[in-house]
Amino acid sequence: MTMSMYVGNLPFSADSTSLQSLFSPFGEVVSARVMSDRETGRSRGFGFVEMDAANAKTAIASLD
Repeated sequence: MTMSMYVGNLPFSADSTSLQSLFSPFGEVVSARVMSDRETGRSRGFGFVEMDAANAKTAIASLD
């Protein structure tokens, strides 16, 4: 079972690849998306990561 997590307070320089790299030590990342502004294309400072629920809980505990 996978779990989707909201990840906030990201630097504006963050992209989906760096978000995936941050979470990959805790297990396989199904998807990682940094949300961007439609008009400027700049990061909005938050994103979503989807991964296995057990690995997600470990990542939350470690990165919080």
